[in-house]
Amino acid sequence: MRLHLFLLVLAVVLGSGAAKADRLKDLADVAGVRTNPLVGYGLVVGLAGSGDGNSAFTRQSIRSIVSRLGLETEAQNLDARNTAAVIVTAELGPFLKAGQTLDVTVSTVGRAKSLQGGLLLMTPLMGADGEVYAIAQGNLVVGGLGVEGRDGSSLVVNIPTVGRIPGGATVERHVETALLETDFFVLNLKRPDFSTADAVASAINRRFGDHVAVAIDGSSVRVRPPVEPAHRVPFLSVLEQIEVEPAPPTAQVIVNARTGTVVIGGNVRVTPAAVSHGSLTVRVNEDFEVNQGTTVVTGRDGNVAVPGDVVVTPDSEITIEQEAAPAFLFDGGVSLSSLVDAINAVGASAADLVAILEALHRAGALRADLIVI
Repeated sequence: MRLHLFLLVLAVVLGSGAAKADRLKDLADVAGVRTNPLVGYGLVVGLAGSGDGNSAFTRQSIRSIVSRLGLETEAQNLDARNTAAVIVTAELGPFLKAGQTLDVTVSTVGRAKSLQGGLLLMTPLMGADGEVYAIAQGNLVVGGLGVEGRDGSSLVVNIPTVGRIPGGATVERHVETALLETDFFVLNLKRPDFSTADAVASAINRRFGDHVAVAIDGSSVRVRPPVEPAHRVPFLSVLEQIEVEPAPPTAQVIVNARTGTVVIGGNVRVTPAAVSHGSLTVRVNEDFEVNQGTTVVTGRDGNVAVPGDVVVTPDSEITIEQEAAPAFLFDGGVSLSSLVDAINAVGASAADLVAILEALHRAGALRADLIVI
């Protein structure tokens, strides 16, 4: 019943009505306007004994930091129980300037069991080119909890070895973009499709005039912006609000083999085919007959029967039950709703539905891409 209701609702949602127009900002991204990943290595201090302990590289890191502060000591003289070596990551968004802040994520790389209550020391964050783009420091917010007893028992809630620092990094250098100097803007579709790319170019040309936009492939549309740099941002603000009706997606059936979830696209069609659905059940019951054996002994008084060994005789009973295999016929070009109704009419479970769809696809009757995840 639940499977039938799920597929029926899905059929109504995906199969009813015409596609609605979407804003261009929801369909495409401007090439070059992107985030840049940053990464750095640092230390978290102030932990309540949940740090890396006697880890050699953590003690070396502590020695390196204190030496820059004017204190000379040997690494073996340091205790890292309250310190954890961490990797710090962040995303540098487009157009962020020096002085603005970023959220950072802090993750342990050593033997630390929890970052609860820790403080991240000043950590440079580098880009892929090795240059420093931000500096991170601050108190961690940890959503997990870990407790360990002396007898080895432990309790862990969520992930205590990963924390975040909202606004914990300050941008020191921004990434240059060629948005104001480039001769053309390129819009990259989030879902490549030749028909959608052509529809985007046509919608832009209707709004700004002929030959302003041209689809260069199924993923990208080239747009000629205003020559004056001061007019380019207003041009983009108008451009991203243009509504475009995207082309219907490719017919697909998505199957999650682990959970039994099946999602059927609204454009799925089936050519003429007959499907038989049923099951065969075989039961084997094992029983044993136990009898007292006898032994015949011959003596001076004749033959005498005395009790012998117990005799165990297996007794197997095999029964076979075969349900009627209901068959249903698909006419040519049957729609999604008819497909769902026909499969559910025979009481198919999620596993049966997957088997039926795979068989239809193998037979060439399912006009869709069958994707198993």
